[in-house]
Amino acid sequence: MRTVFVATGNAHKIGEIRSLLGPEYVIVSQRDTSSVLNPEETGATFAENARIKAVTWAAFLGIEVCNLGASWVLADDSGLEVDALGGAPGVHSARYAALDTGRPGNSPDAENLAKLLRVMESIPEDRRLARFRCVLALTPVQPGAGADELAAGTRFFAGSCEGRIARVPAGGGGFGYDPVFIPQGFASSFAELGDGVKNQLSHRAQALEHLKREWV
Repeated sequence: MRTVFVATGNAHKIGEIRSLLGPEYVIVSQRDTSSVLNPEETGATFAENARIKAVTWAAFLGIEVCNLGASWVLADDSGLEVDALGGAPGVHSARYAALDTGRPGNSPDAENLAKLLRVMESIPEDRRLARFRCVLALTPVQPGAGADELAAGTRFFAGSCEGRIARVPAGGGGFGYDPVFIPQGFASSFAELGDGVKNQLSHRAQALEHLKREWV
C-alpha cells in the first residue's frame, strides 16, 4: 500500500483524489500537517506549476522528521481553458478575478465565476467551447536529494474534459467553475451532475486513471 502526500489544502481536491485512487492508496495532505509551504507558482504551464509544488513538498518531507510516512508527493495543477478567451483563464484559473486588482493569492470561487460570465457575456453559444485540464506531478520523497534531482525524477499524468460554458451558474455541488461548465454530451453542469458522474468524466479523474495504469 502506497502512502502519498497530496500537496494541497483544498478539501474538495483531497476528497476527489482519495475517492478516485481508492483504498489501496493511503492519502495524507497539507491538512494533516501544521507546516505551511506556499511555493510561488511561476510556471507558464500546468505541468510546470504542478512540478514546483511537488518538488517543494518532496524536498521538505525528505528532511522533516515527521513526514507522515509518505514516500511520494502528488501535486495537481488544473484549470479552465476557454477557446474564445485564447485559453484563459488557464494557469490563472484560481486567481482569475485577482488579476484585475493585483491582490495576492487565489480569489473566491464566486468572484472568479462572476468575472468569467462577465467577459463572456457577448460570446454566442457556438463559441463558448471550453475544457478543464489537469496535470499531476508525482515526485518521490528522497532524503538528501536536491531540487534538481527531485525534478528529474518527477513523472506527469494529464487529463482533460471537453465542454462549454453556460450563461448562468446552476447546481449546488462541486467547486470552482463547476456550476458553469457543461461537459460534452450533457445538458447539466458538473455542479448539477454530482460527484458520481463527475468522477467518471473529469479532467482529474482521467489524470488519476493514467497514474494508476502507468505507475509501476
